[in-house]
Amino acid sequence: MSIKKQFLKNKPIVKVTFEISKEMANNASTINLLSEHNEWQPIEFKKFKNGKFKIAENISMEDREGFQFIYQATSETGEPFTLLPDDAYSYVDNGMNDGGKNAVVVFVD
Repeated sequence: MSIKKQFLKNKPIVKVTFEISKEMANNASTINLLSEHNEWQPIEFKKFKNGKFKIAENISMEDREGFQFIYQATSETGEPFTLLPDDAYSYVDNGMNDGGKNAVVVFVD
């Protein structure tokens, strides 16, 4: 998994590219990004022929220093499961009393 940040020069926006390898996707048929930057509405990753998943989002840096997110995947049999990236800045409790975690991206390290 990888997370890349590209800061736009003339706007308070960062382009964040999320990429999940075939191996890390764990045989998922679909993967959605769920993030607080868009009120946890799912955004579907594009799946490539080589099995990799990728998505890029332009995210406003106004009034935020970063954001929490998870990857919600669906198996080939239709079962949902969560993927957490191994390269997030940090992880926080998801507040759902299930022991789950959200990954965190910060704009300035």
